[in-house]
Amino acid sequence: MTNQPAAGELLRQPYAPPPPQHHHYLARSSSSSTASLKGCCCCLFLLLIFLSLLAVAVALVIILAVRPRKPEFDLQRVGVEYLLVAPEQSASAGETASAPAAYLSLNITLLFTAENPNKVGIKYEAADLYVLYHGVPLGIAAVPGFEQPAHSTRLVDSRVSVSRFNVLQADALELVRDATVNDRVELRITGDVGAKIRVLGFTSPRVQVTVDCVIVISPRKQSLTYKQCGVDGLNV
Repeated sequence: MTNQPAAGELLRQPYAPPPPQHHHYLARSSSSSTASLKGCCCCLFLLLIFLSLLAVAVALVIILAVRPRKPEFDLQRVGVEYLLVAPEQSASAGETASAPAAYLSLNITLLFTAENPNKVGIKYEAADLYVLYHGVPLGIAAVPGFEQPAHSTRLVDSRVSVSRFNVLQADALELVRDATVNDRVELRITGDVGAKIRVLGFTSPRVQVTVDCVIVISPRKQSLTYKQCGVDGLNV
């Protein structure tokens, strides 16, 4: 027979409490927090994707409804105040002959016509258009920024002033021949004009309109004899 402890001995034995279970509770709490955080991040990611898709869909609807067209930028008029070409004086006896040069002085006003054929307004940024002779920069025509309503035409003026610009070597000989013999000095006016389309208070990303104009000035008559201006393209 197995010896069983007496009742008195059971009463005299000390009570041993069960071991604490805090680590199990902390582990369950940590796992629950991690799962909750992952769930929030997943919901936030899905929300961002949904908002991005919604923005793209709204933009496509607006583009299809508005059907934006290329704005037109034309050189309406050129006012020639003066254009002077002065060849450099030849070297005197005993002096070393330098490379041929000529000095160009120019003062013209440019009047551009901006036409907006769209159903929405356009906001133009300030731009610099460069005046070139045979690819050589002579001066800058500053065009101020402005806003243009839908289906409207606006006049924009600018001025170019060049004082004794030194044209060297082959270009100098060509310039003197154009001014004195041919009586025609061809200049190119080119640059990029930034614009943004405005729809319901929202502004589209920047688009770029490239302006390229060719003008011919008669030094004898001090007047414009030819001009051709247009917009090369619309680049996003």
